[in-house]
Amino acid sequence: MSFGQTAFVFVAGLITALATGLGALPFAIGRKFTNAWLGPANALAGGVMLGASAGLLIEGVDRNAWRTALGVALGVIFIAAAAKLLGGHDDLELGSLRGADAQRALLIVGVMTVHSGAEGIGVGASFGPSQAFGIIIALAIAVQNIPEGLAISLVLVPRGTSVRSAAWWSIFSSLPQPILAVPAYLFVATFAGVLPVALGFAAGAMVWMVMDELIPDALEHSSRRTVAGVCTGSFGAMLALQLVVTG
Repeated sequence: MSFGQTAFVFVAGLITALATGLGALPFAIGRKFTNAWLGPANALAGGVMLGASAGLLIEGVDRNAWRTALGVALGVIFIAAAAKLLGGHDDLELGSLRGADAQRALLIVGVMTVHSGAEGIGVGASFGPSQAFGIIIALAIAVQNIPEGLAISLVLVPRGTSVRSAAWWSIFSSLPQPILAVPAYLFVATFAGVLPVALGFAAGAMVWMVMDELIPDALEHSSRRTVAGVCTGSFGAMLALQLVVTG
């Protein structure tokens, strides 16, 4: 393990965080976008995340199936508990937003931030098996962060938040990724036995997020056929890409 590789992991995590801000770009072009875009965007993000999770699980099970299963359970418990905690706030203020608008905005930013912690661990842990695998997982997370940024912007911009502020809030929600990527990488690189747990943790958290947040939200704005088609297609493409690169 070298300083150069550690810096590379941090930069990979930083790029995934910055990619979230790209979700606000459509609003800089025009504000005619509606919630109809949120369904396909969430379905796309869900499929990419499921594909990334499958790659993490394959790598984890190859090393130790029971430790991977333990990591999955811990990841699910962590993200579910955090999401429940964030949903219990009332009378909030978030920038120019007040009341129900602020509560909804804080919930989505908070859930995305909690989720980003797992993604940051996923980025760092995925560099344990190989740099190629780490790059492809970081790329997958960066791609799915764009529709997450769009989701955040769709909550904030129609309620009076500027496009620039929406972009910054989107990036803020992903800051745990570079912050946690390096410790996760250093930890699993030093203690190889923990790698399956870390991979399972990231996969479990991402799968729970897809099933509990992204897919239900997608179904509220798009038909089942559209959501199923976009999610399945992006899942297959993501998994195939990982298998080609890491195989």
